[in-house]
Amino acid sequence: MLKQLAITPPVIGRISIGRIVEKDGKRRPERDDQFTLTTQIQTRQGWVTHPLDGQLRQDAPGGKLRSLPVRLLFNDPDLNLRANYTRFDRNTGRPLCVGDGETCRRRTEDGVQSLPCPGPEACPLAGEGACKPYARLSVRIGDDDDVGVFLFRTTSYNSIRTLTARLSYYHALSGGHLATLPLCLKLRGKSTRQSHGTAIYYVDLTLREEQPLDVALVEARDLAETLAARGFDQAALDAAAQAGLANGAFEYSEDEGLEVVEEFPPEAPGSEPHRDGPKSDETPPSGLRQKLGLAHPSDANPASPSRPGGPGVA
Repeated sequence: MLKQLAITPPVIGRISIGRIVEKDGKRRPERDDQFTLTTQIQTRQGWVTHPLDGQLRQDAPGGKLRSLPVRLLFNDPDLNLRANYTRFDRNTGRPLCVGDGETCRRRTEDGVQSLPCPGPEACPLAGEGACKPYARLSVRIGDDDDVGVFLFRTTSYNSIRTLTARLSYYHALSGGHLATLPLCLKLRGKSTRQSHGTAIYYVDLTLREEQPLDVALVEARDLAETLAARGFDQAALDAAAQAGLANGAFEYSEDEGLEVVEEFPPEAPGSEPHRDGPKSDETPPSGLRQKLGLAHPSDANPASPSRPGGPGVA
């Protein structure tokens, strides 16, 4: 294995909420109120739609994809949702600093160093929205690829908080069988005092509507046992993914960084931080997992093993 190269799950498509449009000679993000599945091919007209988008849209109310049937690739919540405070170089797309509110990896004149991370509110390098939460959710859609994933990217506090909570809770409820739970990615809306009646959209992860919790839990356990009997080693898959991610200093390529800074532009000085919509009433946390009040699933059991989206909500 090549060293200093993070090995991430194979991406076969993107989940976006919006698109990049040309306005006044500039490329700007435009929000939407539905999901769009795309391939990884981009033309002058935008990202090429994935064939699954049309198939799922046929059964969607009004032709709008506001929910997606998904499964997860890993049992470990932190492998499915990779969330960090991140600062990108807006010219090159290179990740400059990635942290979790306690420690960070930062590019310095002496190379990449591990340093304390006080979070965006207290970090002198995070002014004017230079550093913000950035998350990448990997999900499986359809059965055409065993380990390929669709990637949803977001800088939304609402989405990151909700997805983190759901993954942690479902991991606990299912006895750790996240990868075999039948799940659904949903687009939800809300309004706040600061949004002035404008809908703010965020992404949630739930069980599928046709299955109550008890039925879904039985299905997840039975499917996990069936796969294990056939030789499928979920624990080994999680361990391989963890080792691959740890193989590099940063998970993101420069190409992805350039897409992120285009889809999620910085805030103008004095403006509201961009999260789920025009404005939000949330106060940015100083540490993702700490302020969300969620411990890592392995905290309760020391023996257990330890993003493309779009400009819509994130």
